[in-house]
Amino acid sequence: MSEPTATALPVTEPLPVPAPAKLVDVASLSREKLALFLSEQLGERPFRAAQLYRWLHQRGATSFDEMTDLSKALREKLKVKAEIVPLVKDLEQRSVDGTIKYRFKTRDGRFIESVYMPAEDRKTLCVSTQVGCAMACSFCMTGTLGLKRNLTPGEIVAQVHAVNREVRANEGLETLRPLTNLVFMGMGEPLHNFENLKTALSILQSEEGPNFSHRHITVSTVGLVPMIERFGQETDVKLAISLNASTDEQRSKTMPVNRKWNIQALLDACRKFPLRQGRRITFEYVLLKGFNDTDEDAHRLKELLRDIPAKVNLIPYNENPGLGFQTTGEQRAEEFRAILAEAHVAAYIRKNRGRDIAGACGQLANRDETAAEAPV
Repeated sequence: MSEPTATALPVTEPLPVPAPAKLVDVASLSREKLALFLSEQLGERPFRAAQLYRWLHQRGATSFDEMTDLSKALREKLKVKAEIVPLVKDLEQRSVDGTIKYRFKTRDGRFIESVYMPAEDRKTLCVSTQVGCAMACSFCMTGTLGLKRNLTPGEIVAQVHAVNREVRANEGLETLRPLTNLVFMGMGEPLHNFENLKTALSILQSEEGPNFSHRHITVSTVGLVPMIERFGQETDVKLAISLNASTDEQRSKTMPVNRKWNIQALLDACRKFPLRQGRRITFEYVLLKGFNDTDEDAHRLKELLRDIPAKVNLIPYNENPGLGFQTTGEQRAEEFRAILAEAHVAAYIRKNRGRDIAGACGQLANRDETAAEAPV
C-alpha cells in the first residue's frame, strides 16, 4: 500500500493590517466643520458643537476630561475619534522691558516662538504661522532656518490660548482672554499658509471663541501679491506690508520675493486692497545702516506711498550675528521720519521690545531647531 502524498498548500501573503483611523484634530476645525463632525461622525445634536467649541476656544481646554458639562459618554466617544493636539511650553525668557518670549514644542518635535508684549493700554501677542520660513530675507534670523512645515489652525490658535493661560496666572487675572491684540509677525510668512491662517482667524474672531475684534488683529506679509487680493476678499483684519526698501535693487538684495513681485506690483496690489473706512495699510520699514536709511531713501519712500492710505512703522534693525547688517542710529532714524512727516506720511519709530532675549522683529530663530529634525 503506497504512502499518502502530501500536497503543498498555496503560499498566500498575509492580509495587511488596517492602519488605525486617524484622529480628528478638533481644535483645527472651524465652527461649521466641528458641527458637521459631531453630527456625522458621532451622531450628536447640533448644540453639542457650541459646548465643545466654547471649551476649546473660550476656555482653551487641552483635554476632553476638562469638559465637565459634556456627558461622560460623549467624552469617551470624542477620545476614540478626536484629539486636541498638544502644544507644550518648552522655554520662557523674560526681557527687562516686560516682554516674554515663549518657545513651544509641537507634537512632532518642532519648535515655534511667540512673543508677549504688555503695555499700559494693551496686551499684544506676536503669533507664528510656520515652523521656519521659506522667504529667506537676508536680515531675518527666521529665514536662515528654511521652511520646516506649516502650522495647523489648531497650532496657530493654541499659541493664543497658551499665552492667555500664562498671563492669567502671572498677573492674577480672572478674565479668560487677557490678550487684547494679535499681530501675525512671528515665525513664517502668514499668506504662505493662507488656508490655515484663514481658519485660525475665523476661530479667533468667533463670538463663541476668543472673540477678537478685526480692529485688533494685524497680519504681516513680505508681499505675496496674488494672496494679498485673496486676503482682502476673504478676511477683514488689518494688513501690514514688510517693505524695507525704496528701490527694487535694494529690495531684491535682501528680500528674494521681490524678484518675482517687484515694488510696483506690490503697491498696485495695495492700491486695490479693500480698506474699511478710516483704515490704512501699515508699511514696515526696517532701517539698515548705510543700506536703506538715507535722505534719498526717505524721499523715494514718500513718493511710493503718495496715493496709498498708509502708516509707516520705522523699525531700527535688531542686529543678528553673522547676517552682516547694522542698526541705524536714533538721530538718523528721526531724520528719516521727519522727511516722511513733512510729506504728511504718518510715520512712527517703533520701539523694539525683547531685544535682550532675541524676541524682537527679525530675531525669532529657535536656535535649538537644528536639534529637532523630526520628520514632517
